[in-house]
Amino acid sequence: MASIHVLHGLSPTSPKTLIIPKYCYPPCPFPSTHAARSLCFPHQKQMLNLNLNLSLRPKSRSKSTITCSGSPTPATDRLISAVSYTLPFFNSLQYGRYLFFQFPKLGLLFEPLLPLLGLYRSIPYSSFVAFFALYLGVVRNPSFSHYTRFNAMQAVTLDVLLVLPLLIQRIFSPGQAGLGYKLMVWGHNGIFVFSVLCFVYGLVSSILGRTPYLPFVADAAGRQL
Repeated sequence: MASIHVLHGLSPTSPKTLIIPKYCYPPCPFPSTHAARSLCFPHQKQMLNLNLNLSLRPKSRSKSTITCSGSPTPATDRLISAVSYTLPFFNSLQYGRYLFFQFPKLGLLFEPLLPLLGLYRSIPYSSFVAFFALYLGVVRNPSFSHYTRFNAMQAVTLDVLLVLPLLIQRIFSPGQAGLGYKLMVWGHNGIFVFSVLCFVYGLVSSILGRTPYLPFVADAAGRQL
């Protein structure tokens, strides 16, 4: 009825036209039933059909590439990693002199390494040369794998930590007797045992192609890479 009054108010010659919005529909007289709602709002029915079609479409499976993380470590990486741990080991032998003095038979375990140790000592400034060669030639060389660089960095970090007890000993100079001397001997023995265990652990792990994580060293070495 409201639309009839509006039409009567317009003259036949009036240029005005009645514009009805595209989605303006009269209120549904039967809003309680699904059929009535579909008839009253056809655009909603079209949207419902579109959603159903989209939900029923089969989802395309994305192709994923699976990489094998258990690939064997190359022999060259194992060799370089194993040799890297000889640097801190050779420099830690000076801490074992008290154990060698107390237990002479302990030195028999290290006799096979004496020729290699003699060659290492025969080179002038061998400790500094090996340190910078390992740090600049391996750790900072991106051509090597992360496995090799990490093991080399662990060896370099351990070698730096082995210098600290000598600096402390020179500062405090415990002497040749007393409590300070005993603490120094115990400290040297503990450092030597720790270094030997790190050397064996790093050497065996490198030969097997596994990554060794040395205590007090692995975290510091990982942050440098």
